[in-house]
Amino acid sequence: MPYKRRSDLPESVRDALPPHAEGIYKEAFNSAYEQYGHDEARAHRIAWGALKRKYHKDEQTGKWVEGPSEDE
Repeated sequence: MPYKRRSDLPESVRDALPPHAEGIYKEAFNSAYEQYGHDEARAHRIAWGALKRKYHKDEQTGKWVEGPSEDE
């Protein structure tokens, strides 16, 4: 189901991401959910992919941070 607010996101997403990243995830999920016939699993995969364009998981802290990873 589409998410109306960031607070509606799954706890696993809310606990992992900073607020701006939650917004990216929510918008990408909602768009993919509608576009791909309410396929929730696919929408979550697409949302993570969209998020990874702007954020990466810091290897030292394990937190999601904005910007390219050091590998790029």
